[in-house]
Amino acid sequence: MSARLLLSCGEASGDLYAGALIRELRALDAGVSVAGLGGPHFAAAGGHLVDDYREIAVTGLTEAVAKIPRSLAAFRRLVRSAKREKPDALVAIDFPDFNFRLARAIKRLGVPVIYYISPQIWAWRPKRLETMRRIADRVLVIFPFEEAIYQKGGVPVEFVGHPLVDLAAPSASRSDFLGAHGLSPAAPTVAILPGSRPNEVSRILPDLVSAAGLIRTAVPAAQFVVARAPHLDNGLFAPKGSDTRSEPVPLVIVESDTNTVLASADVALTASGTATVQAALHDTPMVIVYRLSPMTYRLGRRLVTIGMIGMVNLIAGEKIVPELVQDAFTPDAVAREAIALLTDRERIARVKAGLALVRERLGGSGASRRAAQAILHEVRT
Repeated sequence: MSARLLLSCGEASGDLYAGALIRELRALDAGVSVAGLGGPHFAAAGGHLVDDYREIAVTGLTEAVAKIPRSLAAFRRLVRSAKREKPDALVAIDFPDFNFRLARAIKRLGVPVIYYISPQIWAWRPKRLETMRRIADRVLVIFPFEEAIYQKGGVPVEFVGHPLVDLAAPSASRSDFLGAHGLSPAAPTVAILPGSRPNEVSRILPDLVSAAGLIRTAVPAAQFVVARAPHLDNGLFAPKGSDTRSEPVPLVIVESDTNTVLASADVALTASGTATVQAALHDTPMVIVYRLSPMTYRLGRRLVTIGMIGMVNLIAGEKIVPELVQDAFTPDAVAREAIALLTDRERIARVKAGLALVRERLGGSGASRRAAQAILHEVRT
């Protein structure tokens, strides 16, 4: 009998991974049924959307307050669906503030919980390991160092590798891509990735635009491509720079093609998150930036247990690329780091050596297939 799964993910990256996972599940078991919280990748792969994560996704502790009513509505829909359909398992993908609560409720129904792409307990709020021990029947992790953490904590765990290794293919060559957008393949190219959520983009993009102007002053041939996440308001991508010392620079805005933007760039200015791993997979040096609301930042600092936020730095175990967070994130600081990564050959070589180490530690191809196999094995035993 084919498996019935309830799957819950939030954020653009979680939806991307969900889509890849569902495709592999269906390849292994054509009759598998997947329903739950997801987005366009989830639906395109054949999953049934009980609710859409884009209605509830937001960054920050204080920002999440406004989404509570909508989040509760999604939670209730998923629990009702579980009661009605009686799934063989809940597969939770990251999104812990929502999925922890959902997992508790679903587990009370006698449904096992498989957590795929676990929350970053090694980075902040380490007591969440206790929660994972209570709610998860099995955890499938995508970073090798996570496996030992869960083993030590007494949580059944399996390292499956990172799904982006297979998903990060560009759609065109650098020459074809830049040429198609009226840019020169021979010119220094800077990718700008301001995040995938509206509140991220509104806080991050203006300073990156200002940094672009300062970079252009030092490197006149530099050209700039903005990777725009889908389903965002056009007004977010017509920003005025926060700094008036430089002239505005032309920006080419490309939607839903982040991998090609990164593969075609000499350096990336990127919000912290999944895009940093994508940049590493494309061997693109980067400057990582981030900014939260002042209240969220003050609250969050008390819960953080590590001194780095960039995923590539965490995987490498050292700061191989610069991180500029909150007050340290200024146009001048971004421009200074980006110019070095465009012009300093020794620095570029050191960064690329670090990125090669990151790629090595991400595991080989086939992560989504291994995750699907582990899930089906769990529900059949």
